[in-house]
Amino acid sequence: MATIKIPYSKGFVDLEVSDKNLLGVLESKAHHFKTEDDQVTIARKALENPIDSPRLRDLAKGKDKVVIITSDHTRPVPSKITMPLLLEEIRSGNPDADITLLIATGFHRLTTEEEMINKYGEAIVRNEKLVNHDCRDEASLVEVGILPSGGKLILNKLAMEADLLIAEGFIEPHFFAGFSGGRKSVLPGVASGTTVLANHCSEFIASDFARTGILEGNPIHKDMLYAAEQANLAFILNVVIDAEKRVINAFAGHREKAHAEGCKFVTELASVKAIPADIAITSNGGYPLDQNIYQAVKGMTAAEATAKEDAVIIIAAACNDGHGGKAFYDTFMENPTAQSIMDKIMQIPMESTIPDQWESQILARILIKHKVIMVTDQCEPQMVKDMKMLHAYTLEEALKMAYDIKGEDASVTVVPDGVSVIVL
Repeated sequence: MATIKIPYSKGFVDLEVSDKNLLGVLESKAHHFKTEDDQVTIARKALENPIDSPRLRDLAKGKDKVVIITSDHTRPVPSKITMPLLLEEIRSGNPDADITLLIATGFHRLTTEEEMINKYGEAIVRNEKLVNHDCRDEASLVEVGILPSGGKLILNKLAMEADLLIAEGFIEPHFFAGFSGGRKSVLPGVASGTTVLANHCSEFIASDFARTGILEGNPIHKDMLYAAEQANLAFILNVVIDAEKRVINAFAGHREKAHAEGCKFVTELASVKAIPADIAITSNGGYPLDQNIYQAVKGMTAAEATAKEDAVIIIAAACNDGHGGKAFYDTFMENPTAQSIMDKIMQIPMESTIPDQWESQILARILIKHKVIMVTDQCEPQMVKDMKMLHAYTLEEALKMAYDIKGEDASVTVVPDGVSVIVL
């Protein structure tokens, strides 16, 4: 009997799988990566040795309005480590800089004060200027141009009016942008709802290049690069983290070249070979990524990549924040089947993309081929069932349900952290 630790909420839960059923465990090497330096030293060294860029302290000289785009409450960026270093570096070059921390909420809800304190620490929240980006507040947005895809590029005014625009973030495999980090801080991070909708249209989401670990030829990535260039994103600090959300590497400097180096590092650590199975079990990496069903779709795509046709997918995700998107939830409530949802979405042109359509499209894609069992004891079971999935309170219960569907001799592949791997 194998016991495997699965990230869940702010801890882990144990999964027990019989040796006769278990085919393999797919895990990123990042979770076992060893470094001699502590987290602060890793990030500091990156800032001191930027890639294809002057040091941030030199870029900050003579700049009045400095804006740091920072990830929101749904992203495990260790801002308690990175933000003080960024502020220190900027002020060492320009003590009088007017610095704003712009929280990149993208299409998500606004970050609460409690969540800010949890993310940045009380000292930064009380002493620095923090602003939530609101993609629906037209007064805070400005039209910049047209994306390569043809959609309108509308961005946050604070970002566009900055004398120096910086972004912090982290790099992990992303289920349709290829990788998180870098240019993604701008689009969708501080873009208008209109721009996000255009970039996340059904045609792009359906592209074979809009997949985990793929940048070349990815139409979503192409738009994002253009947005970052138009916003004049001058400098990034992106980290790579392990299963404990600890920094194991950092990349600073040019928005594209530093990000590319980070993506190369992540690819080497995160790539795993698929082991097709009757049952694929995964998670969404625990808190903060598993706070809602919307985010949990990411982890499901890792299981999808190693699941046989008609396999059962089990995902453990706390979903304590519910569905994560009303339009996302309503789409599944108002349509009888996953196939009917997919048929409708594929008829929607770019300019008519609706909120959360991309997440609905990917979940529908998975549900057309697989039964999905959501494991959570922090979310209303009926909500899970409304979204065409099965519900279980524990992994043990879910695995029993899966064996009932696929048979006692069904093969099992486990992807403990579904958002950390690139399944080939």
